[in-house]
Amino acid sequence: MKQLLAAVAFSLFTLPALAEPRIAITFDDLPSHDLLPRGTTRVQIAEQIIAALKAANAPPVYGFINGIRLEDDPASAPVLKLWRAAGFPLGNHTWSHMNLSAKPLSAWQTDTLRNEPILGPLMAGQDWHLLRYPYLAEGDTVLKHDSARAFLAEHGYRIAPVSLSFDDYLWNGPYARCVAKNDTATIAEMEIAWTAAADSSLNYYRDLSHQLYGRDIPYVLLMHLGAFDAHMMPSLMALYRQRGVTLITLEEALADPFYKADADPRLPGQPESLEQAMEARGIGDYPDRKAQVMPFSKLCR
Repeated sequence: MKQLLAAVAFSLFTLPALAEPRIAITFDDLPSHDLLPRGTTRVQIAEQIIAALKAANAPPVYGFINGIRLEDDPASAPVLKLWRAAGFPLGNHTWSHMNLSAKPLSAWQTDTLRNEPILGPLMAGQDWHLLRYPYLAEGDTVLKHDSARAFLAEHGYRIAPVSLSFDDYLWNGPYARCVAKNDTATIAEMEIAWTAAADSSLNYYRDLSHQLYGRDIPYVLLMHLGAFDAHMMPSLMALYRQRGVTLITLEEALADPFYKADADPRLPGQPESLEQAMEARGIGDYPDRKAQVMPFSKLCR
């Protein structure tokens, strides 16, 4: 075990730099996320996102599901079949989007397993044992964190990490409200801010990666299956083309040494993000990105 971890750590610093960033796009909260804008269906949102990804020649994109949505929003059920028909794989995001850090471990374990009867038939013939922690919360204590990893290892799961995000979920609710009010001016401001946030985030995480490893790790982008994401996906794909991004699969990203230890719950967890890796190296002067770029709670109220 120690030799494996030492080899992983050594290779992080010895792989050659790449000429262009690589990104694996992933989506959480299938089949439905946040408010539904007037005149729009969950199926239309999924169709728009899939079409934009296909137009950009994206490889298969993982979607992580919450089975409870099939009960509280039955009309969203076709989204999962659309995703699979597009050749995109599905993974586990727990049944009810349960926060491991806020709930007992036993409840979270039950919630995770409750998703499996949905995933099995949809992913027939393919491995669906990949879990994305809701809220990216891996436990509020060392014991819970380690016990959750042991549980996932016992059930054959790997962990889907995140190394690139621009908090896209914050735009989806305000967008639905603005559509209801036909507030095209605010929507135009949101479009500009969303694209700028995506660009700034890529620059930020590339900077962290180069500070740490002298190279671009392959980034795993967290997005959500929301209405504004669907509205903006063509713009995001255009931005990434301009920035020289190569789109890759999640499996390709997870093959990188940066993810190997954290994604494999059989191993002791390593830093779960580039920020945590900076802190582990004792580099604490990286900029804070937590300030909201727009007053989301006030938009179109």
